[in-house]
Amino acid sequence: MIIWGINDSSHDAALSVISDSKILFASHSERYNKVKNTYEICPEIVNEALRYGEPDSIAYFENRTKKRIRKLIYGGINGKYENDYRKINKHLKSIKETKFSHHYSHAAAGYFTSKYDHATIVVIDAIGEFETATIWVASKNKITKLHSLRYPVSFGLFYSAFTKLVGLLPGTEEYILMGMAGFGDKTKYADKVEQFFPRWDFQPVSLHCGVRNWDTPIVNDQDKFDIAAACQDVYEKRLLEIMQYAKSISPSGNLVFMGGCALNCLANTKLLNMWENIWIMPNPGDAGSSLGAAAAMLGRHVEWTGPYLGSEIRSKKYPTSEIISALSTDGIVAVASGRAEFGPRALGNRSILADPRHFNQKSKINELKKREKFRPFAPVVREEIAHEWFDISSPSPYMQYAVKAKFPKMNPAVVHIDGTSRVQTVSRSQHRGLYETLLEWEKISSVPILLNTSLNIKNQPLINDIEDVRNWERANPGMKVAI
Repeated sequence: MIIWGINDSSHDAALSVISDSKILFASHSERYNKVKNTYEICPEIVNEALRYGEPDSIAYFENRTKKRIRKLIYGGINGKYENDYRKINKHLKSIKETKFSHHYSHAAAGYFTSKYDHATIVVIDAIGEFETATIWVASKNKITKLHSLRYPVSFGLFYSAFTKLVGLLPGTEEYILMGMAGFGDKTKYADKVEQFFPRWDFQPVSLHCGVRNWDTPIVNDQDKFDIAAACQDVYEKRLLEIMQYAKSISPSGNLVFMGGCALNCLANTKLLNMWENIWIMPNPGDAGSSLGAAAAMLGRHVEWTGPYLGSEIRSKKYPTSEIISALSTDGIVAVASGRAEFGPRALGNRSILADPRHFNQKSKINELKKREKFRPFAPVVREEIAHEWFDISSPSPYMQYAVKAKFPKMNPAVVHIDGTSRVQTVSRSQHRGLYETLLEWEKISSVPILLNTSLNIKNQPLINDIEDVRNWERANPGMKVAI
């Protein structure tokens, strides 16, 4: 039986396809219609999904009716309009759609892709229908809700409010605020920021992605950095509190953490000593809930083999020789090979890889990608030696933790101003081609690390297909893409 999971009419529209327990396809609609964070399931992604067969059933990631009611009561938060993907293909109109709650889809996406047969699940985001944070317990194939927070109490909206306050786009550029925090003094505005979110179980003052009663002038960039640092610090405090509460009401030592807030790698690092095992599916936000809805419909674990689930740029093997040649001469190379990553982070198949030994690589690549100059980059390193270079004791294949770099002067391009690196570890079984590329790079550089960032420019989706590759090469004639 083929099940489609759908997320649309909200940011990060996505479509996933499973058959029995196998994930056949999962991707973001933005990669096809080229509109960043698109709300629409577009015809191009539907046509690609149909290559795997017509669906027998369709699972939708939230309850539209409850969301409409919430928007009528509180206004148009998190959802601009409703899109009807079934108009794209006449066959889809005849297929029954089963709806799951927003937070249950998140929970199912995490738990049913994990290796656990029991777990504590924590879902934290801006808002679903009404819920903003939930705690669940899972055993075998059953997921049971234990606790929930409802709008307007919201970790995600708190963070989005300060994203907007410093001049960034709420709901989209929270990751930039996280990067800004490293340049700030968290104590300068600590009391001021904390009054907007004094405890996780109390209603904060921050509503509708705007901070009320903020009467302190923001004069320069340093003020913004200091606000970002205070916001990150308060978020981490509240996160640790709710995680401690989750531990107190659920017996499992396995944590599944999902929702958009699970993309905050700085805060995630604080959780490592709290749990025996942690699983954060590499697409924990709303796009990943397309897979969660499909898995919820199936009602059991799916076979998670990795995040490379999207459109394929065919090649016989990973272009290691071409990559190494470009790195040797230019210190930088674009790669678009194999199936695209499902999730917001490039993990080797739609990446820019670069020599991390020179600090000026940061400014060069940020300029290439049209990003702010302060933005950090991630290192990719072989799993078995990651602990020699970074303060990390377990695999981190999806860039979900920011840990201290042990030799920052040797690889300055992948170390943030606060001394941390958002590490991607790679094993041979996880990605043989990228692993062997790292081996070859070490032979010529004596360094087993490469800088890894997404193959796109700011406010544009990751490169998806061969047409995107040719467009990139035309726009950047000095950088041919290795495929």
